[in-house]
This record gives sequence, C-alpha cells and structure tokens, in this order.
Amino acid sequence: MSWGVGRVLRERNAAFYLSGVVVSGFGSSAMALAAGVWAKSLTGSDSLAALTTFCVWAPTLFGPLLGTVADRVRRKPLLIWSNVAMAALLPTLVFVDSEDGMWLLFSVLIVYGVTIVLMDAAEAALVAAAVSEDLRGDFNGLRTTANEGMKLLAPLLGAGLFIQFGGESVALLDAATFAVAALAFTLVRVDEPRPERAGRQPWTAQAAEGVRFLRTHPVLWRLVLAGAITMAMAGVNGAAIYAVVDSGLDRAPAFAGVLYTVQGAGSVVSGLFAGALLRRVPERVFTAAGILLFALGVALRAVPSTPVALAASVLIGAGLPCVLIAALTAVQRETPGELLGRVAGTANTLLLAPNSVFLALGAGLLPVVDFRVLVVAAGVVAAVAAVALLGRGAGRGPEAAAGADGAPEPSAVETATASQDGS
Repeated sequence: MSWGVGRVLRERNAAFYLSGVVVSGFGSSAMALAAGVWAKSLTGSDSLAALTTFCVWAPTLFGPLLGTVADRVRRKPLLIWSNVAMAALLPTLVFVDSEDGMWLLFSVLIVYGVTIVLMDAAEAALVAAAVSEDLRGDFNGLRTTANEGMKLLAPLLGAGLFIQFGGESVALLDAATFAVAALAFTLVRVDEPRPERAGRQPWTAQAAEGVRFLRTHPVLWRLVLAGAITMAMAGVNGAAIYAVVDSGLDRAPAFAGVLYTVQGAGSVVSGLFAGALLRRVPERVFTAAGILLFALGVALRAVPSTPVALAASVLIGAGLPCVLIAALTAVQRETPGELLGRVAGTANTLLLAPNSVFLALGAGLLPVVDFRVLVVAAGVVAAVAAVALLGRGAGRGPEAAAGADGAPEPSAVETATASQDGS
C-alpha cells in the first residue's frame, strides 16, 4: 500500500497550499474558543456565548450560493484576497471591550463564517487544479490530519492568550495567521483561466445548476447522502457527550475534554492513511467502512466503562474523517471545473448542516430520552446508511473500472451530464 504523504509534502503546490490551510486553521481554532469565552466574560450570558458559534456556522446554509461566487472568478486571487480581508477585519475587535461592543463581535463573526464557506469552495476547486489527481486523496487526508491537530493545540493557546491578554490578543493572532495564509497561497503556481462570463443567468439559477449536478450524479449523491446521515448522527453523539461522561462514566464534565482529545488522535491517524486506502478500495467501500467504525464507536458509548469509552472515541475519530475525505476527493475528481465551486459548496452544506441541526435536536431529546437509547439509535442509523451505501451499485474503484464484458464504462461525469441533457 503506497503512502503518498511524503509525495504531497514534496510537491510545491501541495506544500504551500497545505501550509496556508494549516496556519489559518490554527488561528481559526483558537478564535472559535475565544469568541464564546469573550462573549460570556463581557455579558455573563450563556446564550450570547452560544450565539458566537451560530454566527460562524449559519453561512454554511448558503453554501450553494457562496460556491457560485467561487465559480464566477479565479479561485487563487479569491483565496488570497479573502485571507487579506480577514487579516484586515479581525484587528477591529480590539474595540470590543464591553457589552456595548457585542454587535461588532457578532458582525465580524458573521463575515468570518461567510468567508470560511467561500474559501472552502474556492479551495476545493483550486486543489483540483493545483494538486495532481493521484495525490488528492493523500492531500485531503493530510489536511484533515492537520486540522484535527490544530484543534488539539490551538484552543489551549487561545485560552492561555485570552486569560493573559484578553480576547484582543487572540483576534490579532488570528489576523496574523490569515496574513500568512494569504502569502502561502500567492506562492501556489497554477494556470487558472478567467471564467467565462455568466451573461444574464441569475445567481440562483447558477447555484441550482450545481445542486442539480450533485443530485443527479450516480456516485457523488450516494456518498454525500450517506455522509449527511452520518454527520447528523454525529450531532446526536455530540449532544450526548456530557451525559455519557456524567451519567455513564460518573466523571467530572472536564473528562469530556479527554474523550475529545482521544477522538482527535483517531482522526489524525485516519487522515494520514486515507489517501493510500483510497487508491486500493472504492470510495463507497472506504466511506462505508468509516461509517461503520463511527457507528460502532457511538453505540459503545452506552457501555459504562472508561476503557470502552476511550476506545469508542478512537473509533469515532478514525471513522468520521473517512466520510468527509472521500466525498471531497470524489467531488474534486468528478465535477467539471466550471461547476466545482458550486458543487463543493452544496456538498459542504449537505454534509455539515445536519450536524448542527441534530446537535440541537439531540440536546432537546436528552431531558426525556435516556442517553443510552440516543447513542445506540444513532449508531444503528449510521450503520444502516453504511450498509445501504455498500449495496447501491458500483462505485469508483478497481472493480468498477470496467463493465461486465470488460469494456470501459462511461465515467460518472459523462453519465451525470447525459442525465442532465436528457431531462
């Protein structure tokens, strides 16, 4: 099994691009924690503290429209100037020093969320142009590893800075990371033609075109749908975590941090080997295996045992990234370049939005439903999604490269295009 991580790091474009993602991800992870603590310390309100997360998350719902922006302009300049804009905007938070300044914090966080969604769509498209196809699985896996690693380290630094110097210091750190990311993206070499003008076609029609492509694609839709169900169950799992720690393990709430750390370690390992595995097995098999690991881990959280809980966190951490890595890699391969921003934005919305929705739903059910019932049910639903994915036709992989008679089958792109042309 060939391991492409070293090749990714030796490829100029991938290395510079990954550097930008890692640096900005570090700042974002630190800011994510600091924003809530900042709002809580200035207002004393738990609701306003939670609202900081909502402000960053809400723009995900507009992924198809924001992805359309990434299809109307060149992606590299869009990434550079988006990072520059955030580097210039974040320092304004130094003026947030009382409850009266909350409007500025929330406004900046909304722009923050919009920018992140926009950059995610542009990044998916730029990677398809800048990183060779055989390394994209490794690259996406390594990116996941880096992001999970930042989630383990950056919040600690952010908390330390906040305690010592206040939220302003974390905002300035985040601004600096955006500036460094902009510099890294300028060093990526890519031949990116200017997109054709969309004429008078409305933005909503362009966004709908991306949604339609994803919905009618024989490979992508199955992967994204299975991923959406899994991420929804991950939301239920997230809602139950403190009940698992308290009622299940009889430990202090802070032990949830240990479980999250172990889960992050599982994600780091999973990301490192994702590319090599994707070269050996079809994406649907890789995704289904990840979902089954996640399903087993979630169900095991019903067992009142600390060793079992730690093992469950490893399984959850190892399984969840498989869903996102496989879907993103497939989107980058199967989508025509002129649609890639829209399709990536739509896929991100479908994959990420259910997590937050079901997190809230799970939180609402906890007072009336035993947490053990919730986690077992979440595991069963995810397992059913994995089995359904395995049982649905052929996926991209070694055994799907040819038809029954040995002749090459039409590509998924050709099939989806023909489906749209005939509709």
